[in-house]
Amino acid sequence: MKFFLDDDFLLDSPTAKRLYHEHAATLPIIDYHCHLNPEMIASDHRFGSITELWLGGDHYKWRAMRANGVEERFITGTASPWEKFVKWAETMPYCFRNPLYHWTHLELKTAFGIDRRLNPESAKEIYEECNRRLREDPDMTARGLMRRYKVEVVCTTDDPVDSLAAHRRIAGSGFEIKVLPTWRPDKAMAIGNPKEFADYVARLEEVSGIAVSDFSSFEKALRNRHDFFAAMGCRLSDHGLTEFYADDYSDSEIEEIFNKAMTAGTSRGERPTEAEVRKFKSRMLVLFGVMDAEKGWAQQYHYGALRNVNSQMYAQLGPDTGYDSIGQWNVAESLARLLDRLNSLGCLPKTIIYNLDPSANEMIATMIGNFQGGARDCVPGKIQFGSGWWFNDQLDGMRYQLNALSRQGLLSRFVGMLTDSRSFLSYPRHEYFRRLLCNLIGKDVEAGLIPAGGYEGERLNRMVEDISYYNAKAYFAF
Repeated sequence: MKFFLDDDFLLDSPTAKRLYHEHAATLPIIDYHCHLNPEMIASDHRFGSITELWLGGDHYKWRAMRANGVEERFITGTASPWEKFVKWAETMPYCFRNPLYHWTHLELKTAFGIDRRLNPESAKEIYEECNRRLREDPDMTARGLMRRYKVEVVCTTDDPVDSLAAHRRIAGSGFEIKVLPTWRPDKAMAIGNPKEFADYVARLEEVSGIAVSDFSSFEKALRNRHDFFAAMGCRLSDHGLTEFYADDYSDSEIEEIFNKAMTAGTSRGERPTEAEVRKFKSRMLVLFGVMDAEKGWAQQYHYGALRNVNSQMYAQLGPDTGYDSIGQWNVAESLARLLDRLNSLGCLPKTIIYNLDPSANEMIATMIGNFQGGARDCVPGKIQFGSGWWFNDQLDGMRYQLNALSRQGLLSRFVGMLTDSRSFLSYPRHEYFRRLLCNLIGKDVEAGLIPAGGYEGERLNRMVEDISYYNAKAYFAF
């Protein structure tokens, strides 16, 4: 029987152990997609307690606590930090086979040096030890934690109207880790709520200095902000989509739909229809792709979330509080049309597609092969099948994604793992992924499916290093 979380955790063969310890473990981390608060990095935030650091904003943990019958006041409510922490400790032994059990103990071990199981009996001791370290250790801050995990680059998630003031402060502070913004323009295409859209356009006018009177000036204002993000070091965009939009439209239709949405948002005009919303979103995805291609950025599509399904709790807590699910949409045709439209314009940027429904793995793995290469930009792995996302960043979900990519494409060109997290303690997810990757490859070597000596052996070693670090570094031109 193997011991829990030992040095060879998740590594089942001599080859897997060698690949991980000699080629993956010590490489830096490029976290090219996360939701960290850049203000916390700018101020080098010191956390008041392990509860703030661990449970604040972490809807993965909140969902587990709710499933364990914990009252909401101990989750997002007014209970004290200790009361919330002990409820999490009471939940922990019920998390066997949930990735939270692994993540929690990896975080305790790697950040705090605590190699003990969290449970009701150990809760007080662990709580006090973590809080003492957070209080007394000068390196246990937002920046210190990033250094501890050998982070090299972080890309936050930012709206086009954001001032990026925190990023400017970080860049001017001499902080050695690159903290770059990511262009997330979801609100710029959300005309389904005309009032919120009109308010957003007003903010866009203010920050761009461009009066928006029609779609043409709206595009000009967005391009102004896109240029600003580029000047601040941005290399990626990110798009949170329910599904893909690739309806047919004309320029005159888009102008009319934009005017209709603005009128409805500022008065009592007629709202855009569902068909008009789809046309507008289809046009915006093309515009965003063209802008990204012009600057050599990579675009990311995160699609397939069914959000805020508990209306009562949404009214009480708002979005991103743990009431979302995997959605199911048949997007193959619309995704193909969108990629083909950009490709036909000569403006298909490097693209990463993350699906939330794992039943779409094979579709995505085969779809990306249709648009690799090109007359002008033969970029290795130009179109990427993104790592297991959200509900899929666990052992089975990551295996399914890696296997689908391996069967239909080139795993060797994969840009690897990211945290997609709001927590400064989520970096062990990279270790989790690297261990799984090495075990998956090692199993094939041990079974005689992959050669291990000579030229191929060196390629195998480099493959692990590339997926862990070097592919992302080259792909994003960091």
